[in-house]
Amino acid sequence: MSFKKLFLTILIGGILAVTAAGVWYWNSNSYSKGNLKLEIIGREEADLAQEVEYLVKFKNNGNTRLESPKLIFKYPDHSLTDEQRKEIELEDIYPGQEKTKKFSARILGKEGQAKVAKAWLNYRPKNLSARFESNTTHTTIIKEVPLDFGFDLPSVVEPDSKTDFNLSYFSNVDYPLSNLRVTVDYPSEFEFDSSNPEGLSKTEWDIGLLNKSEGGEVQVEGKLSGETGEQKIFNGKLGVWQDGEFVTLKEASRGVELGKPSLYISQQVNGNSDYVASLGEALHYEIYFKNVGEEALSDMFLAVKLQGDGFNYDSLKAPKGSFRKGDNSVVFDSRDVTKLNFLDTGKEGKVEFWIDVKEDWQPETGKPELTNQVLLGQAQEEFTTVVSSGLQLNQVGYFENEVFHNTGPIPPEVGKSTEYVVMWKPELKFGRAKDVKIKSELPDNVEFTGKAFPEEQSSKFNFNSETRELTWDLGTIGGTSTIPNISFQVELTPNSSQKGSTPTIIKEAEITGVDPLTETKMNATSSAVDTTLSEDSDSEGEVQ
Repeated sequence: MSFKKLFLTILIGGILAVTAAGVWYWNSNSYSKGNLKLEIIGREEADLAQEVEYLVKFKNNGNTRLESPKLIFKYPDHSLTDEQRKEIELEDIYPGQEKTKKFSARILGKEGQAKVAKAWLNYRPKNLSARFESNTTHTTIIKEVPLDFGFDLPSVVEPDSKTDFNLSYFSNVDYPLSNLRVTVDYPSEFEFDSSNPEGLSKTEWDIGLLNKSEGGEVQVEGKLSGETGEQKIFNGKLGVWQDGEFVTLKEASRGVELGKPSLYISQQVNGNSDYVASLGEALHYEIYFKNVGEEALSDMFLAVKLQGDGFNYDSLKAPKGSFRKGDNSVVFDSRDVTKLNFLDTGKEGKVEFWIDVKEDWQPETGKPELTNQVLLGQAQEEFTTVVSSGLQLNQVGYFENEVFHNTGPIPPEVGKSTEYVVMWKPELKFGRAKDVKIKSELPDNVEFTGKAFPEEQSSKFNFNSETRELTWDLGTIGGTSTIPNISFQVELTPNSSQKGSTPTIIKEAEITGVDPLTETKMNATSSAVDTTLSEDSDSEGEVQ
């Protein structure tokens, strides 16, 4: 072997040795933080001040020991804890080792509010100088706030007259709440005079500690000015101060109209004076009564007579009243309702009860209405609540069907077209509906093939290629006529980004219409359909 060949052989061998050493060194000194699994396990929902336990789990799925680990846990904002953030020095975490740490807190906030707990774990892999950090979160929704909070305030007051109101509060929370405050936002032209108890200011009162089954009220005296016919809104909040921030737990609002008081009885159903009910729905009746005479009234009783067969009388609940089955009346007397025992001039009272609409009710003649008559002393009023005919829509998809011969691979494949059938099935609980129309949209990679069945409905069916909107104009349905269905064919061509997924073949559909008896607008939606085809068990959905 010549000297030149020998030199090249040694040189190449050296390069290979250095490369191998570099590869070994990189593999032994590199690390992916994906090797550490970190998660928080806790309640998805919790009531106000309910204790929530969080389990922070972490596992070393790698082959390297994690040294000097430190766990940081941050409780959700406004939690009842000694500290909002905890840091814990941990022992080394060996390959395959799994550990948990437990934290607990009581969370504060309004109903429906999302409260987020956070966790971080930082560490140094063995033989590396750099530190790595993994993080995760967990969200708990405040399901219920068992606090009663509201205004006792007349609906109508005279301009520039004395306007007194109470803000009452009561706790059903299974934990004592401390540092509670009540705040009020007055409408314009309200002049504050005094309050009982005396407030921290004209708009804020210190409640202090409130245990379960305890309550109280704030009494405010003042004067409300303005023009006759004006409406004024009072807003109140019940909450706590924490770290310099007011945390609202409950809110209340009450409207007042400026005008000359008149004798009246008013009613709200589910918080609305002109409510439209649905079959099977629970209705909350609130009957308001006011003394606008010149003398106080005492020892009264109030009766609400329910009329018709649309009510489910077995569901009736009246905590402060009694039900008489003979004439379907709910009776409230002065022993159970304070304002019926004594009602001063200008004061207002309220009674309430709950009852369901029958799910299978079929009105025989006339408008579908629920009627009730209110009698209080010499005063009486009759109220009606309209019941919607219940327009509904069911949107389903199929591959196997009796209408069209669909082709294409099942499960669908990238770049290949598969045909599906979508069916729209409108429903009406009773009566008729006019101006009925169904709309939906096709995704970008789904096309309408032009086929619809039955033929007598296909002329009312349209696809706009620019907006990709499908519409079916049904006109008037119901009555003695059978409600039609329609089926139409679409074609999906999955793209590469949809591989392994179940793409949508048609978006959410909406049905709209008008009840011709009540002129009430109705609408309902049906969820989107994807390639899982929940109504077609033989069809697999994931794109291959």
